[in-house]
Formats: sequence, C-alpha cells, structure tokens
Amino acid sequence: MNNSDQKKLELFTIEEHKMHLFRTGDVNKPKLVFMSGSGTAAPMYDFKILYEKLLEDFRIIVIEKFGYGYSDLFEASCEIDCVIDRQRKVLQEAGENGPYILVPHSLSGLEAIRWKQKYPDEVKAIIGLDMATPKTYLAWKGDEIDRRIAIIKKMKKAKDKGLLFWFPLNKRALTKEEIKEQKILWKKNAFNECYIKEAEAVLKNAEEVAAAGKIECPVLMFVSNGKQVSPNWLEHEREFAEQCNAKLINLNCGHYVHYYESDLISIEIRNFVK
Repeated sequence: MNNSDQKKLELFTIEEHKMHLFRTGDVNKPKLVFMSGSGTAAPMYDFKILYEKLLEDFRIIVIEKFGYGYSDLFEASCEIDCVIDRQRKVLQEAGENGPYILVPHSLSGLEAIRWKQKYPDEVKAIIGLDMATPKTYLAWKGDEIDRRIAIIKKMKKAKDKGLLFWFPLNKRALTKEEIKEQKILWKKNAFNECYIKEAEAVLKNAEEVAAAGKIECPVLMFVSNGKQVSPNWLEHEREFAEQCNAKLINLNCGHYVHYYESDLISIEIRNFVK
C-alpha cells in the first residue's frame, strides 16, 4: 500500500494494538455497523458489494476486529463481552455515537444479540446477513466445534508452508487496487490464531447469549439456503425469528448472502429502516 492509501486508513489504539474502522457516508444518516463472520480476511472489501448500494441513505461503518482486515494480529480475549466492548470502544474513539443498526454476518450474530442484551439503548435494530443464533452452536456441541477447529489448524499449516498459493476470494464491486489489497490481507490474516481462539470460545459464548434471554428490537433476517452452513441451520433461523418477532426473508443462495443478493437486500434494508 502506498503512502497516500495508508493515510486513508483509520487505525485506533485499543488494548495497545491497532484496530481498523472503515466508515463513509453522511454522519447525520442512520448508522449501519457491519460485523463480519468468522474468518473473513478483509471485511472492508467483503461488504462493499452491499454497502455501496446503501450510501445515499446511511452512514456506513465496518468494524475490523483484531485478526481481520487492516487490524493487528493480536490474540485478545474472545469472551463475548470483551469482544463487544472492544467494538464499542473503537466506535467511541472514532467519535461515532449510537444508536446503531447492527448488520452481522454469520458468527457475529452472537455479538449483535449480546450487544443488544447488554447495551439496549445503543442498538436500534439488527439486520442479519445469514447471522448465526445461539442455538446454531449449542446444537453443534463440542465434537463438531473441535472438528471445525482442526480444519482451521490444518489449513493454517498448509498456508504457513506456502501450499495455499490459490484461494477463491470475492471480487464483486472491487477495483483492481482493492482486489490487490484483498489478496495482501488474505495472506496476512487467513487461518490466523485469532480465528482459532474465536472458534474455541464460541460454545461458551453461545451459552451465555442463550442464558440472557430474548431481545426486544426490530430484527430483519436474510437467510441463505443453508447448504453451506450446517444441518438444522434453517430451522434454527426460523426459531430465532419467531422468538424475537423478526421479519425473515429466505434467499436461495450461499452463506455470504450479500455476494449474491445485494440488490434485493439493499432494497429490503431501506424499506425496513423506513
């Protein structure tokens, strides 16, 4: 990255390490805070296909946690309240104030739910992009989580040995320079220890979120066809939607729903917020 690009990055010191926050759009518009799923190497670029279609009506913010995007590879605590407090702190350091509309993908669904449970006044609504629910992970139990952690570790070893010289990355809506940056970030972040620690903490975090009970706020859920996730994914999504009286929109596409249905999702988000 050249010097002019480096100046555009907004890096904030959280727990003595740098965390990156991407933000764009009118500060007076409703704030959409995008929260990435596990292992998404470059959230800032991953969500672009969707947020570029929402810029006229919203303030766009993408949080890149430690181990993600341009943030440091720092193995901080993955206990869910710690994860949320770091995200709140980086927003505060950046001068952003709630209430926020949280837009979690996959794993970060747990974080969005917990954020609403713990700091209800800060969360105006939740818009899930095939977001995980507590029951998703509670149904996996220890054996399934251990199996998935083993896969991440295996992929990490292959990457460290230079064997993963090719890996499919989303290029939708990205410029040539952004595609290049995304590749650099993948090489930096893919299968790193932060993702492993996150996976190791997920069951305990799910138990904590489940124990805290249901949330009370407007919720919109975009749900994939379930084929790229886990058994009973759709069942658990429907159960959670019923529990919190959410609007659920089924999409016949893969887990990264914003890649495939960004036009429809952007329209539905506008209507929902109105």
